[in-house]
Amino acid sequence: MPHFDDYPKAQGLYNPNLEKDACGVGFVADLTGQPSRRTVVDALHVLNHLTHRGACGCEQETGDGAGILCSIPHTFFQKVCKAEMGLDLPEKGRYAAGIFFFEKGNDAKTAESKKMIDDIVKELGQKVLGWRKLPVRPTHNKGLGATALACEPYMEQLFIGASDDAKAEQFEAVLYMIRRKAAIAGRAKYGEKNFYVCSLSSNVITYKGMLKSEQVMEYFADLDDDDFHSHVALVHSRFATNTFPGWSRAHPYRYVCHNGEINTVCGNKNWQRAREGVISSPLMPQLQECCPIVDPEGSDSQAFDNVLEMLLLAGRTLPEACMMMMPEAWQNADLMDEDKKAFYKFNAALMEPWDGPALVCFTDGKYLGASLDRNGLRPCRYYVTKDQRVIGGAGGGGGHR
Repeated sequence: MPHFDDYPKAQGLYNPNLEKDACGVGFVADLTGQPSRRTVVDALHVLNHLTHRGACGCEQETGDGAGILCSIPHTFFQKVCKAEMGLDLPEKGRYAAGIFFFEKGNDAKTAESKKMIDDIVKELGQKVLGWRKLPVRPTHNKGLGATALACEPYMEQLFIGASDDAKAEQFEAVLYMIRRKAAIAGRAKYGEKNFYVCSLSSNVITYKGMLKSEQVMEYFADLDDDDFHSHVALVHSRFATNTFPGWSRAHPYRYVCHNGEINTVCGNKNWQRAREGVISSPLMPQLQECCPIVDPEGSDSQAFDNVLEMLLLAGRTLPEACMMMMPEAWQNADLMDEDKKAFYKFNAALMEPWDGPALVCFTDGKYLGASLDRNGLRPCRYYVTKDQRVIGGAGGGGGHR
């Protein structure tokens, strides 16, 4: 069976390091922070109206990729963990959940990988609460196309409990180190990516795959449950621009979804690699062991997400990190506030711009935002409603009700 992350090796004019995306993005959030079923349903409604922004293969049921990023659905997880695993989850914020892709049909490698991950969780002082087989429905409605089905991964959901003395920021940083150390150890042992983590956080979770927009809710049974609630959701429909689709290359990533291209990505990756010789953070004392920060086989969007995630978990806020990476055209902006201009000038010495044209939407469960790069060539429109909701996306094409 093909690997879930298969794509051709560099040959001729093709280079996997130049993988880029151009896609449809949307977001829905409740500004009061109150989780609801309505937010999830409306976000999936937006996603279903982004089919014109995504793509599919010659098989009409094989999509380039689609997914949703939302806050941890605590009530839902409490219900399914008790019913399926006999597990009583800790209070919200004291545990993390994440979806893992494993190679389908290779049970021995999956068992070895899970044990390796469990050992690293314990090594870093956290608690393995349990693994849950993720319920998926590949034959629901018209089902997946033959290409998507052939490389479909086996999926499990991992629940990790925070150590008794871990604060929220420390817990998120440790989760990052767990994921990076496990990925590096797995590649060293098997010589390839033996698993992929969609997300691993106490705040947000990502459901995604090599799907079409309308297949996301059909495929993931969790999203079809009335108890699956969230206060924020990002959605994405992928168009793989002259590149190859894949299960792991679908969006959203761990904090962002992206429309456009990062045309400076080779330079951005090189500068990030150069900085790793002196990289450090008091929140992540083992950060050096997590390098390289950028997945060498990822697309431009994934590289952006890798660096944004590192900046966030090393102590910066999400808006600050995004402004560092995608600054406005500030040098000759006479009307810009001087403090803001000073912020951009200072951070220009720390981080080079990631230039598009690009639109990036982002959330960590606390903040929701969207930003254009300084070229400003990717549209985004948003609305703030009278009932304290924000709804937006690329060009505002999320449909109407």
